[in-house]
Amino acid sequence: MVIQGLQKLTLLDYPEKVACTVFLAGCNFRCPFCHNASLVIDTHKNKEISRETFFDFLNKRKGILDGVCVSGGEPLIQSGIEEFLEKIKELGFLVKIDTNGSFPDKLKRIVELGCVDYVAMDIKNSQENYGKTIGIENYDISKVHKSVNYLLRGNIAYEFRTTVVRKFHQRSDFEAIGRWIHGAERYYLQQFVDSGDLIQPGLRGYDKEIMLQALAIVQKYVQTAQLRGL
Repeated sequence: MVIQGLQKLTLLDYPEKVACTVFLAGCNFRCPFCHNASLVIDTHKNKEISRETFFDFLNKRKGILDGVCVSGGEPLIQSGIEEFLEKIKELGFLVKIDTNGSFPDKLKRIVELGCVDYVAMDIKNSQENYGKTIGIENYDISKVHKSVNYLLRGNIAYEFRTTVVRKFHQRSDFEAIGRWIHGAERYYLQQFVDSGDLIQPGLRGYDKEIMLQALAIVQKYVQTAQLRGL
Protein backbone atom coordinates (compact mmCIF):
# COMPACT_ATOMS: atom_id res chain seq x y z
CA MET A 1 0.00 0.00 0.00
CA VAL A 2 1.68 3.22 -1.17
CA ILE A 3 0.33 6.21 0.76
CA GLN A 4 1.62 9.56 -0.46
CA GLY A 5 -0.78 12.12 0.94
CA LEU A 6 -3.15 12.85 3.81
CA GLN A 7 -5.63 15.68 4.15
CA LYS A 8 -6.48 15.57 7.83
CA LEU A 9 -9.87 17.28 7.57
CA THR A 10 -12.38 17.77 4.77
CA LEU A 11 -16.00 18.88 4.84
CA LEU A 12 -16.35 18.53 1.06
CA ASP A 13 -14.96 15.18 -0.09
CA TYR A 14 -17.48 12.94 1.72
CA PRO A 15 -21.05 14.24 1.30
CA GLU A 16 -22.58 15.29 4.64
CA LYS A 17 -19.67 13.79 6.62
CA VAL A 18 -16.65 15.12 8.47
CA ALA A 19 -13.75 13.16 7.01
CA CYS A 20 -10.10 12.95 6.13
CA THR A 21 -8.72 12.02 2.72
CA VAL A 22 -5.86 9.60 2.17
CA PHE A 23 -4.13 9.64 -1.21
CA LEU A 24 -2.71 6.44 -2.70
CA ALA A 25 -0.12 6.55 -5.47
CA GLY A 26 -0.39 5.16 -9.00
CA CYS A 27 -2.96 5.24 -11.77
CA ASN A 28 -3.57 3.41 -15.04
CA PHE A 29 -4.98 6.54 -16.73
CA ARG A 30 -3.08 9.62 -17.86
CA CYS A 31 -5.80 12.27 -17.89
CA PRO A 32 -4.13 15.52 -19.03
CA PHE A 33 -6.23 17.54 -16.56
CA CYS A 34 -5.48 15.30 -13.56
CA HIS A 35 -5.02 17.64 -10.59
CA ASN A 36 -2.87 15.10 -8.70
CA ALA A 37 -0.24 14.49 -11.38
CA SER A 38 2.46 13.83 -8.81
CA LEU A 39 0.46 10.78 -7.67
CA VAL A 40 0.41 9.45 -11.24
CA ILE A 41 3.77 10.36 -12.82
CA ASP A 42 7.17 9.62 -11.22
CA THR A 43 5.59 8.61 -7.94
CA HIS A 44 8.94 7.26 -6.71
CA LYS A 45 9.99 10.86 -6.11
CA ASN A 46 7.28 11.42 -3.49
CA LYS A 47 7.63 11.04 0.24
CA GLU A 48 5.60 8.11 1.53
CA ILE A 49 3.47 7.90 4.65
CA SER A 50 3.72 4.59 6.47
CA ARG A 51 0.64 2.54 7.24
CA GLU A 52 1.51 2.77 10.91
CA THR A 53 1.56 6.58 10.79
CA PHE A 54 -1.76 6.66 8.97
CA PHE A 55 -3.54 4.28 11.33
CA ASP A 56 -2.06 6.02 14.37
CA PHE A 57 -3.65 9.20 13.03
CA LEU A 58 -7.02 7.48 12.61
CA ASN A 59 -6.92 6.06 16.11
CA LYS A 60 -6.51 9.58 17.46
CA ARG A 61 -9.47 10.82 15.39
CA LYS A 62 -12.04 8.32 16.68
CA GLY A 63 -15.17 10.22 17.65
CA ILE A 64 -14.01 13.28 15.71
CA LEU A 65 -14.14 12.09 12.09
CA ASP A 66 -17.11 10.28 10.57
CA GLY A 67 -15.31 8.82 7.63
CA VAL A 68 -12.26 8.36 5.44
CA CYS A 69 -12.06 9.21 1.74
CA VAL A 70 -9.65 6.94 -0.12
CA SER A 71 -8.44 8.68 -3.26
CA GLY A 72 -5.48 8.81 -5.61
CA GLY A 73 -4.32 8.23 -8.20
CA GLU A 74 -6.54 5.20 -8.63
CA PRO A 75 -6.94 3.38 -5.29
CA LEU A 76 -8.12 0.11 -6.80
CA ILE A 77 -4.81 -0.33 -8.62
CA GLN A 78 -3.22 -1.04 -5.24
CA SER A 79 -2.47 -4.57 -4.13
CA GLY A 80 -4.05 -5.23 -0.75
CA ILE A 81 -6.67 -2.51 -1.05
CA GLU A 82 -9.35 -4.78 0.42
CA GLU A 83 -7.42 -5.38 3.63
CA PHE A 84 -6.58 -1.67 3.88
CA LEU A 85 -10.24 -0.67 3.65
CA GLU A 86 -11.31 -3.39 6.06
CA LYS A 87 -8.89 -2.10 8.68
CA ILE A 88 -10.31 1.42 8.34
CA LYS A 89 -13.81 0.00 8.80
CA GLU A 90 -12.71 -1.98 11.86
CA LEU A 91 -11.77 1.31 13.52
CA GLY A 92 -15.38 2.45 13.13
CA PHE A 93 -15.07 4.85 10.21
CA LEU A 94 -17.25 5.09 7.13
CA VAL A 95 -15.30 4.63 3.90
CA LYS A 96 -15.73 6.48 0.60
CA ILE A 97 -13.60 5.49 -2.36
CA ASP A 98 -12.83 7.47 -5.51
CA THR A 99 -12.35 5.39 -8.65
CA ASN A 100 -12.08 5.72 -12.42
CA GLY A 101 -14.17 2.55 -12.83
CA SER A 102 -11.55 0.52 -14.66
CA PHE A 103 -11.44 -2.25 -12.04
CA PRO A 104 -15.06 -3.47 -11.92
CA ASP A 105 -14.29 -6.83 -10.34
CA LYS A 106 -12.37 -5.22 -7.49
CA LEU A 107 -15.12 -2.64 -7.09
CA LYS A 108 -17.74 -5.36 -6.78
CA ARG A 109 -15.57 -7.29 -4.34
CA ILE A 110 -15.01 -4.41 -1.90
CA VAL A 111 -18.73 -3.62 -1.98
CA GLU A 112 -19.70 -7.24 -1.31
CA LEU A 113 -17.12 -7.48 1.48
CA GLY A 114 -18.76 -4.49 3.15
CA CYS A 115 -15.53 -2.51 3.38
CA VAL A 116 -16.82 0.56 1.54
CA ASP A 117 -19.91 2.72 2.14
CA TYR A 118 -19.87 5.20 -0.73
CA VAL A 119 -18.38 5.16 -4.22
CA ALA A 120 -17.52 8.22 -6.30
CA MET A 121 -16.81 7.20 -9.88
CA ASP A 122 -15.44 9.48 -12.56
CA ILE A 123 -17.18 9.58 -15.92
CA LYS A 124 -14.35 11.10 -17.90
CA ASN A 125 -16.31 11.91 -21.05
CA SER A 126 -18.70 10.53 -23.62
CA GLN A 127 -17.84 7.02 -24.75
CA GLU A 128 -16.70 8.32 -28.14
CA ASN A 129 -14.14 10.66 -26.59
CA TYR A 130 -12.97 8.58 -23.65
CA GLY A 131 -9.55 7.65 -25.01
CA LYS A 132 -8.32 11.16 -25.71
CA THR A 133 -9.73 12.39 -22.41
CA ILE A 134 -7.81 9.82 -20.34
CA GLY A 135 -4.63 10.13 -22.40
CA ILE A 136 -4.90 6.63 -23.89
CA GLU A 137 -6.02 6.56 -27.51
CA ASN A 138 -8.28 3.66 -28.55
CA TYR A 139 -8.93 2.73 -24.92
CA ASP A 140 -11.38 -0.17 -24.50
CA ILE A 141 -14.01 1.18 -22.09
CA SER A 142 -15.76 -2.15 -21.54
CA LYS A 143 -14.54 -2.29 -17.93
CA VAL A 144 -15.75 1.24 -17.28
CA HIS A 145 -19.13 0.18 -18.72
CA LYS A 146 -19.20 -2.75 -16.33
CA SER A 147 -18.60 -0.48 -13.32
CA VAL A 148 -21.27 1.98 -14.46
CA ASN A 149 -23.81 -0.80 -14.86
CA TYR A 150 -22.92 -2.27 -11.46
CA LEU A 151 -23.44 1.04 -9.67
CA LEU A 152 -26.64 1.80 -11.56
CA ARG A 153 -28.14 -1.37 -10.08
CA GLY A 154 -28.06 0.32 -6.68
CA ASN A 155 -25.72 -2.05 -4.88
CA ILE A 156 -24.26 0.82 -2.82
CA ALA A 157 -24.62 4.57 -2.36
CA TYR A 158 -22.70 6.26 -5.17
CA GLU A 159 -22.20 9.28 -7.35
CA PHE A 160 -20.91 9.82 -10.85
CA ARG A 161 -18.92 12.95 -11.61
CA THR A 162 -17.24 14.64 -14.56
CA THR A 163 -14.52 17.27 -14.37
CA VAL A 164 -15.40 19.66 -17.19
CA VAL A 165 -12.45 20.91 -19.25
CA ARG A 166 -12.77 23.29 -22.18
CA LYS A 167 -10.41 21.31 -24.43
CA PHE A 168 -12.20 17.97 -23.97
CA HIS A 169 -15.91 18.57 -23.36
CA GLN A 170 -18.55 19.91 -25.73
CA ARG A 171 -22.35 20.09 -25.64
CA SER A 172 -22.71 16.77 -27.48
CA ASP A 173 -20.60 15.03 -24.84
CA PHE A 174 -23.00 15.98 -22.04
CA GLU A 175 -25.94 14.73 -24.07
CA ALA A 176 -24.16 11.41 -24.59
CA ILE A 177 -23.11 11.09 -20.94
CA GLY A 178 -26.66 11.82 -19.80
CA ARG A 179 -28.03 9.02 -21.97
CA TRP A 180 -25.27 6.68 -20.77
CA ILE A 181 -25.98 7.10 -17.04
CA HIS A 182 -29.71 7.70 -17.38
CA GLY A 183 -31.42 7.18 -14.03
CA ALA A 184 -28.28 7.57 -11.92
CA GLU A 185 -28.71 8.50 -8.25
CA ARG A 186 -26.35 11.47 -8.29
CA TYR A 187 -24.22 13.13 -10.94
CA TYR A 188 -21.95 16.13 -10.49
CA LEU A 189 -20.35 18.37 -13.07
CA GLN A 190 -17.15 19.70 -11.53
CA GLN A 191 -15.62 22.91 -12.81
CA PHE A 192 -11.99 22.34 -13.75
CA VAL A 193 -9.52 24.35 -11.67
CA ASP A 194 -5.79 24.33 -12.35
CA SER A 195 -4.22 22.86 -9.21
CA GLY A 196 -0.69 23.61 -10.37
CA ASP A 197 -0.01 19.86 -10.42
CA LEU A 198 -1.33 18.88 -13.85
CA ILE A 199 -0.11 16.32 -16.35
CA GLN A 200 -0.73 18.83 -19.16
CA PRO A 201 -0.47 22.49 -18.14
CA GLY A 202 -2.38 25.30 -19.83
CA LEU A 203 -5.86 23.77 -19.65
CA ARG A 204 -8.92 25.83 -18.78
CA GLY A 205 -12.40 25.33 -17.45
CA TYR A 206 -15.68 26.85 -18.61
CA ASP A 207 -17.36 29.81 -16.96
CA LYS A 208 -20.53 29.53 -14.89
CA GLU A 209 -22.86 30.24 -17.83
CA ILE A 210 -21.53 27.33 -19.88
CA MET A 211 -21.53 25.05 -16.85
CA LEU A 212 -25.20 25.83 -16.28
CA GLN A 213 -25.95 25.02 -19.91
CA ALA A 214 -24.19 21.67 -19.52
CA LEU A 215 -26.14 21.01 -16.33
CA ALA A 216 -29.43 21.66 -18.09
CA ILE A 217 -28.54 19.03 -20.68
CA VAL A 218 -27.73 16.27 -18.20
CA GLN A 219 -30.72 17.09 -15.98
CA LYS A 220 -32.95 15.70 -18.73
CA TYR A 221 -31.53 12.29 -17.81
CA VAL A 222 -30.38 12.63 -14.19
CA GLN A 223 -32.68 14.70 -11.99
CA THR A 224 -30.17 14.85 -9.15
CA ALA A 225 -27.44 16.40 -11.31
CA GLN A 226 -25.66 19.38 -9.72
CA LEU A 227 -22.65 21.63 -10.19
CA ARG A 228 -19.53 21.58 -8.04
CA GLY A 229 -16.74 24.11 -7.77
CA LEU A 230 -18.74 27.25 -8.55
